[in-house]
Amino acid sequence: MEKKLQKLPLGRHSFDIIRKNNYLYVDKTREILKLIENGDICFLSRPRRFGKSLLVSTLKELFKGNKELFKGLYIYDKWDWNETYPVILLSLSGLTNETPDELKEDILVMVENIAEENNIKLSEKGSYIIKFGQLIKKLSKITESTIVILIDEYDKPITDNINDFDLSKDIRKILQNFMEF
Repeated sequence: MEKKLQKLPLGRHSFDIIRKNNYLYVDKTREILKLIENGDICFLSRPRRFGKSLLVSTLKELFKGNKELFKGLYIYDKWDWNETYPVILLSLSGLTNETPDELKEDILVMVENIAEENNIKLSEKGSYIIKFGQLIKKLSKITESTIVILIDEYDKPITDNINDFDLSKDIRKILQNFMEF
């Protein structure tokens, strides 16, 4: 009997979709476990098209405790599935960043949308940085848990404007202030 090959996950960066649809997946959960056990803040820089978004998606599903997705993978019997964490996933890939004000406004809207998805009321006034801080504090208080923050495509607003030195410098400062919170 001929063995059927798994489909390649071309253009797919959702761990959930890849696992549920039986796409070919190279198990990186041994390295993910080492990463989690050895640090609490990690910066991962890899070239474009090297699976950063898939890694972020995998981390999200892991921290949310979606055990079934990890069946057959290295981490399956090594992870405490009873302990789940609220995940804030920020993807900067679709933000408007033609001006610093547009970028700030898009980040603010993204933070407010995440708050709304979690039934969290943020104050009416405040910058994107202040509201992000409120979101983290309120989500932590509601869930009585450590919050996992995953940021995907962190560099997209900068690389979109790499040829405009002044604008990319302003955008770097906005992102630096946001991520240092």
